[in-house]
Amino acid sequence: MTVSESDHGATWREEWADAQEMKAPAVKDGSVFYRNIEEELDLSRQTGRCLPLHLPSHTIDFSNCDVLGFGHTGALREEFLKELDANPGFHMGAGGSRLMDGTSKYQDNFEREMAELMGVESVLFVHSGFTANQAIFSTVPRSGDVIVFDELTHATALAGMKVSLALEQRPFRHNDVDHFIEVMESIKEAFPLIKSGKRCVIVGVESYYSMDGDICPLRELIEAAEEIFPYGNAQFVVDEAHSFGSMGPGGGLGFVPDQGLEDKVAIRMFTFGKALAGSGGCIVSNNTVRSLLVNQAKVFICSIAPPFALVAAGRAGISLIQTEKAQKARDYLLYLTRFYLDTLTSHPTFKKANAKGLLRIPIHEDEDWHEREITHIVPIWTKPKHAHYLSFHLVRDGINGTPIVFPIVAKGEDRVRLIMHAHNTEDDAKALVNSICSWAEEMMEIEASGDKNKVPSAARLAFDLVKKEQVGTNGVKSFSGL
Repeated sequence: MTVSESDHGATWREEWADAQEMKAPAVKDGSVFYRNIEEELDLSRQTGRCLPLHLPSHTIDFSNCDVLGFGHTGALREEFLKELDANPGFHMGAGGSRLMDGTSKYQDNFEREMAELMGVESVLFVHSGFTANQAIFSTVPRSGDVIVFDELTHATALAGMKVSLALEQRPFRHNDVDHFIEVMESIKEAFPLIKSGKRCVIVGVESYYSMDGDICPLRELIEAAEEIFPYGNAQFVVDEAHSFGSMGPGGGLGFVPDQGLEDKVAIRMFTFGKALAGSGGCIVSNNTVRSLLVNQAKVFICSIAPPFALVAAGRAGISLIQTEKAQKARDYLLYLTRFYLDTLTSHPTFKKANAKGLLRIPIHEDEDWHEREITHIVPIWTKPKHAHYLSFHLVRDGINGTPIVFPIVAKGEDRVRLIMHAHNTEDDAKALVNSICSWAEEMMEIEASGDKNKVPSAARLAFDLVKKEQVGTNGVKSFSGL
């Protein structure tokens, strides 16, 4: 699939440029409330990082999380409509929180069906993955407990940790088992009640990491934790947002059952907004944890129960992931991801750009990466500021990829996050490779010229629009480039 540059690239570029217009000068004599907000936003506008919302477009999509294509193909919609037809008397809203008559028979049945499918005591359906992580990490750690988490743990989990009762929250280096052991040993020595098995360590990790696309060494972490804390007071919480539906036994039930670690993980969280193409989240646990969350998780207690439509879409998604068609989609997704990586990393231009440090795929730099498990999340790391340059170039070529920069990732780790989908084709992957490499060629030419102020052509088109927007700002500092 191809699109003309004017069909999407120009529109997206104009929307981005409009969003960089400095607004504080226009409200300098107005309410201090709005002026302070606009001044804060202007700090982002000065560096081109104030982002607009934009409508989906007919680009080649390597950005959204509909990895199995249930949304793209309409499969989820069809299954959802079947759920509506089978339940003609449904109510639009829940009418109250789960503890105040908001629990419907339909939702209760769905949770029981999910628990049976996953072979666990309890599955608790909530509004979103954010809600799930917030509920878990704000409520499960008890007074005197310590939270240990991978440094790349999702911001939604960190938000919950900040309001928990835990004595401390300690990160360990990403996927670094040795450093994890160091952190756990230091906690054992620092907290006598934990050492004696009277308080707990809650370990938070993700199965697939959303910004790097790498996989948690979960078995090694669990084995280390069990050796250090033989009383069983080191318990794991695993975020399966990006793995549930896209891998695992029983129709894509995730990484933990794929590894046979169900009995070693206290709590799992997954969402319906990724592979299942809907919305909502689930917390997988035993009945003890469920009862705690239902009675003490403020985000659960104080929220209206999920409406029928949200639960029905979740149920439709669960039905779909168990089909033969979904398994074929999962198999093809892995094939296409390897095809893309092989095509890109074997391209002469990529090899040159990689050698110059312009482009990197860190998790695939080891010689044995072909033998490792991979995920559908395949970010391209760039030099600082270059993620936006590459994104502008991709959009101009009719391809959608998301630039990710500080503070979402650490400084110096700018990237364009790319996500493969079962509805992408080999031609789509080739088009992506060609666009990346044509951008790399241009960047190498710019570097060879020695002109440090020169920006690539696609970015220049966007920057020129911003400069036009800034005419007449009365000397106020305006957009200064990425």
